Amino acid sequence: MTVLVWVGVGVLGGFGAVLRFVVDGAVATKMGRSFPFGTFAVNISGAVVLGFVAGLALHHDQNLLAGTAVIGSYTTFSTWMFETQRLSEERQLSTAAVNVVVSVVLGVLAAAAGQWIGVRL
Repeated sequence: MTVLVWVGVGVLGGFGAVLRFVVDGAVATKMGRSFPFGTFAVNISGAVVLGFVAGLALHHDQNLLAGTAVIGSYTTFSTWMFETQRLSEERQLSTAAVNVVVSVVLGVLAAAAGQWIGVRL
């Protein structure tokens, strides 16, 4: 791995993190905060893009930059779990369960759809 790839991971990872912040905030502002719609939108859109990248079967360095750096920093498992735990603490158990089930099911379907598209290009 070259220094340029390391720098690319840092720069593109920063871009993905900022993009997550912007998308999460925009969606949460529009939809409200009763359900973590911002994190949900980020993770589902990230699953589609990651599936797409996987379907393209890129070279290792390209996959590292696109998949790990950009999409890995864009999506957020830890925030998803934190928000689910917060919903549980607030006794919103049904909402927490919906967050888990719908995120997992749609995330897998989104990744499969993205991969299906990527393979065909």
